[in-house]
Amino acid sequence: MSVNEFVLAKGIRDTRGALERWNADPWPVLRTWVLGALAVACMLLAAVLAVALATPADVTAPFIPGIDSDPDPRALVPILSLNALVLALHATACVAGFIAGSSLVLAAESRSGLSRWVHEKARPVALGWVVIVTLFSLVSQAYALGLTADQIAFALGISPGTLILTVLPHALSELVALFLPLAAWTIASRRDEWHDLLAATFATVAIAIPILIASGLWEIYCWPLLLEAVSPLA
Repeated sequence: MSVNEFVLAKGIRDTRGALERWNADPWPVLRTWVLGALAVACMLLAAVLAVALATPADVTAPFIPGIDSDPDPRALVPILSLNALVLALHATACVAGFIAGSSLVLAAESRSGLSRWVHEKARPVALGWVVIVTLFSLVSQAYALGLTADQIAFALGISPGTLILTVLPHALSELVALFLPLAAWTIASRRDEWHDLLAATFATVAIAIPILIASGLWEIYCWPLLLEAVSPLA
């Protein structure tokens, strides 16, 4: 068996074993993922509020489905498209962690000379890339969502803080779902359980998809009702 075949076979065994282990007792690992993702989600919402408060008000009237038009299930498409992109980015970071922390280590142990050196140096590069992707995702989302929140709050005549309260029912669940892969990555890196990350990618994405769909439906059909209740202009 070649080195690559050995690494692939072990990766498959590790992934299958992790999924079977978690399926037998899912709560402990699910709890740590959810709590980690919830912590990141709360920090991101705090950053969104800070950006919204710090930026000048944008007087351009935004289009809000359910406020400026009747609720339309077609509005779910752009919401899910954007969330799918973010989830894919985070899932890719999780896979990269598996490759860097597990596969490359096994491959390096079976090589020598320049090939071994390249595989050893690839690990910190890959892990560094994951950190950069994570920071980019958090900063870009905080800034973009903060500007949008400021624009919507101004258009509806409410404060950014009040707006944040109206989005909590769907934003918290949505952000927790999006950050599940990154929470799994962080926990695995702290426990040196890199071999579980491929399984964690499959599990967290499978959990996230129905949550994102439910959050999107709430945003289209229920969130406008909350905005109308708190806004003097809606």
